[in-house]
Amino acid sequence: MRAVLVREFGPTDEVEVGETEAPLKLGTEVVVDVHAAGMNPIDFKTVIGKGAAKAVEPLLPWIPGGDVAGVVAQAPYEAHDLQPGDAVFGIVNHWRTRGSYAEQAVVPSLALALKPESLSFEQAAAVPCAALTAWDAVVRVAKARAGQRILIHAGAGGVGHFAVQFAKYFGAQVATTVSTRNVDFARSLGADEVIDYTQSRFEDALQKVDVVIDLVGNVADDTGTRSLDVLKHGGLYLNVPTGSWPEYAAAAAERGLRSSSVKVESDGSNLGIIGRLIDAGDVHVEVQHIYPLDQVHEAFAELQGGHVRGKLVLKIR
Repeated sequence: MRAVLVREFGPTDEVEVGETEAPLKLGTEVVVDVHAAGMNPIDFKTVIGKGAAKAVEPLLPWIPGGDVAGVVAQAPYEAHDLQPGDAVFGIVNHWRTRGSYAEQAVVPSLALALKPESLSFEQAAAVPCAALTAWDAVVRVAKARAGQRILIHAGAGGVGHFAVQFAKYFGAQVATTVSTRNVDFARSLGADEVIDYTQSRFEDALQKVDVVIDLVGNVADDTGTRSLDVLKHGGLYLNVPTGSWPEYAAAAAERGLRSSSVKVESDGSNLGIIGRLIDAGDVHVEVQHIYPLDQVHEAFAELQGGHVRGKLVLKIR
């Protein structure tokens, strides 16, 4: 099969598109003929030797990619719910095996759901990692509901644009920070308050909130530290990008605030719920750019540049 191959960690323009052996299914895994693969920042971070590089080093040459959308080629067993020909989407366990930037991938059956009928494979591939991260932050941890005020940083990005929509769906009042070009887009997602961070400081523009979902951290303009200033006493700070502010827990505790990191779970059941919300028209999926597999270098360059609205996707087939 054709795949993106990382033979050693280094610049993303050194990854190869070449031939490699097809994956081997074990136990109740599913072999998926991959039609499209979503791209996430952790992908390029790992390629350059950061991210999860230590975990995947034994797998070199490694195939990046967690998000997958495609068609079942091999089912776990004859009477399983997922059968050959079913259109599915989900998350490849690419820290333990090879990922989705390939013509085939093996995926745990519990990490898959049927693809939303209203989405193309390319749109569906933009959903799993970002939407499930947003779901875990907004629904499982923050328990978004009417009467809550939630601030979501980077509300136009991959995770952020889902987080804004989920928080609104469950009745919360939502504020978000975005760049100038994304102000109208954030409003279209349902955000009640949109702060253009290039024009004003969010801590000066907002009343106190119950929850901050921080998709930036202190890697840019001390966003994490400043976020504590807008939380009510006893409020909840959620730090999502791994390593973006290692000291967040101590800083929050000093102010009488609750805090937690958030890590995505490959939950096919919740992904199925999200798929139904998408088919019902309650959730919109934003794809900024679709690249063919042979243009993976250009795709990585755009991903590394940041400021992507929604997601980037590789078209595999």
